[in-house]
Amino acid sequence: MGYDKHSPIGYNKKTIQSQMGKSEIKVPHDRNGEFEPQLIEKYQNRSDGLEHKIVAMYAKGMSTRDIEDHLRDIYGIDASTAFISKITDKVLPAVQEWQSRPLDRIYPIVFLDGIVYKVKKDAKVVNKCFYTVLGVNMDGRKKILGMRITENESASFWVSVCNELRNRGALDILIACRDNLSGFSQAIEAAFSKTEQQLCIIHQIHNSTRYVSYKDLKTVMADLKTIYQAPSEDDALYHLEEFKDNWNKKYPQIAKSWEDNWTALSAYFKYPEEVRRLIYTTNAVEGFHRMLRKYTKTKTVFPSDDSLKKSIFLSI
Repeated sequence: MGYDKHSPIGYNKKTIQSQMGKSEIKVPHDRNGEFEPQLIEKYQNRSDGLEHKIVAMYAKGMSTRDIEDHLRDIYGIDASTAFISKITDKVLPAVQEWQSRPLDRIYPIVFLDGIVYKVKKDAKVVNKCFYTVLGVNMDGRKKILGMRITENESASFWVSVCNELRNRGALDILIACRDNLSGFSQAIEAAFSKTEQQLCIIHQIHNSTRYVSYKDLKTVMADLKTIYQAPSEDDALYHLEEFKDNWNKKYPQIAKSWEDNWTALSAYFKYPEEVRRLIYTTNAVEGFHRMLRKYTKTKTVFPSDDSLKKSIFLSI
């Protein structure tokens, strides 16, 4: 350090919080204040191991209050919820980096669906929808391409989602599987003009049977099955006409909904059975959302959008 032999070196005392509790250490310093400790840096008062444990507990779905209690009970460490939030906030730059990472040029199939969470906003609790874009790449592997949180769907929102995918390098999507979200069809057409769109059949069935009486439900479901499980589009149209003859007097809105959306509902008839099973429903992304629920079910209300982003990113 440049001192003569036998010259005294000064020390500062410092208390470090770690998973083993509190420890007092002596940090050497020179008279010019130029010494830079490496293992425990200047102004650092907790170990990286403790931070990693806090982030890991947060990723498993524990709330900041649960983590606070756990640290106190197991390690004898008093850590406020604000302190824990400050540590977990360190993942936000990683979230931003992940969200803007480059994408492949081509995705054969892309699924889009949403899941609703309760988030605090201006001292109120509001419903916010977390939308996931899940893509199947050319190797057949599923990848989460992006995620967005919104309170209100709009055409401009979906345009921004599609443009973001293009700006990150996705130049073509062969088939987009979606719910009948307002403005999404037009946004896909604007950004990916040649993309085939397939409406989720399962969502269509749920929407069709929402107001069907219980005594008719089983029969209506069976008649709808003859439509979407038909071997060809011509057969499906034939069964749709049969459905109209049987049910139009009682439930005229069902056949009308299928006819109005037929172009997007029938896209999967162009493909062989193996591809049809992949694209006629958004189950692929819904399975991912069921996994998210496993990690976020203990948090009934998120304090902010950033809190929701952190939880979902760490779950992924």
